[in-house]
Amino acid sequence: MAISQDITDIKLAPQGKNRIEWAERNMPVLRQIRERFAKNKPLKGISIAACLHVTSETANLMRTLKAGGANAALCASNPLSTQDDVAASLVKDYGISVFARNGENNKMYYKHINQALDFKPHITMDDGADLVSILHSDRTELLDGVLAGTEETTTGVNRLAAMAEDKALKFSVIAVNDSKTKHFFDNRYGTGQSTIDGIIRATNHLIAGSTFVIAGYGWCGRGLATRASGLGAQVIVTEIDPVKGIEAVMDGFRVMPMAQAAKIGDVFTTVTGNYHVIRPEHFKVMKEGAIVCNSGHFNVELDIEGLEKISSSKRRVREFVDEYTLKGSRRKVYILGEGRLINLAAAEGHPAMVMDMSFANQALAAEYVVKNHKKLEKRVYVVPEKIDNQIASLKLKSMGNKLDRLTKEQVKYLSSWDMGT
Repeated sequence: MAISQDITDIKLAPQGKNRIEWAERNMPVLRQIRERFAKNKPLKGISIAACLHVTSETANLMRTLKAGGANAALCASNPLSTQDDVAASLVKDYGISVFARNGENNKMYYKHINQALDFKPHITMDDGADLVSILHSDRTELLDGVLAGTEETTTGVNRLAAMAEDKALKFSVIAVNDSKTKHFFDNRYGTGQSTIDGIIRATNHLIAGSTFVIAGYGWCGRGLATRASGLGAQVIVTEIDPVKGIEAVMDGFRVMPMAQAAKIGDVFTTVTGNYHVIRPEHFKVMKEGAIVCNSGHFNVELDIEGLEKISSSKRRVREFVDEYTLKGSRRKVYILGEGRLINLAAAEGHPAMVMDMSFANQALAAEYVVKNHKKLEKRVYVVPEKIDNQIASLKLKSMGNKLDRLTKEQVKYLSSWDMGT
């Protein structure tokens, strides 16, 4: 298909190109993959629809896919995460179709998803499974042409696993999120740093001395707790999983129900991937000036509609900060980024250095799909360990580190059962 677009302003391209090039400096693994793709063209003739955060890091993934021969189209996976200058540069400087505008409403969001699907993708790349969802509901005529998909987030993988369990999934999906070089690093170090970055940019709040409540102790929660604690916060974790709960305690954090934490927290962040984790009964007991945000994929983790019902007024007091005054009192609660991903709504998302591995997984997963799709069943797969290890090795080398090697004697010992002590 010819290049097409629906972006905010093509004149922003020069600024966007600078950002894309700056990100590339810290994405050496993806750069090496792009150089190989440019020579071998493993994606030649393949159409790819990608529903991802339109950032400078994502731009370098799209460049890599195009270098591999793919006809790729990009739409946003979140209405507030698009960097308009990056979108402009992708169209003008790199000839990639983009359908994304920062602040787009719900109608435009789904229009853009459908415009990406108009490319009749052989491969879908999702960040939350919206492409797959629309394909299985409104665009079923395109299903037969899809070889497979990839999924970037825990939330999306959960949705797709449920579809597979119900025998509703019509093609295989590679769970990029479950790759070790993705969730051990992107979720932990990326989300940990970028969430704090978003909160500080939106509020200029001092983290040190604050009581910082984190809902969820998965990899994102672990990373966020570590970084909040490192900045001097008193961290409280809320969890439903006893193993994760005891892990949080062993890591030095207090664990309690949200009903209890809501009364004492200064800053609240949800990273669960679940629905209405913070609800009106929690908002009602929060301290004056409590700051509440979400760093899970969808904005459903905060019951904002419920908050509006118990509030007498709402006003925008800073960019990305909405002040709610609770009925029957003068107490105020502050919601950041409209409850959407705070690290992308108010900041720039994960650093390029960590997205280097995540998007290396995406690129290599696409190549793997092209080579192996005929062997794959209609279920969710993990990225092959060989690819995971390849990415980790490239990253280590790019950072100036080397691994040790086993001696012949050690190899023999590890493979034996009769050498004993």
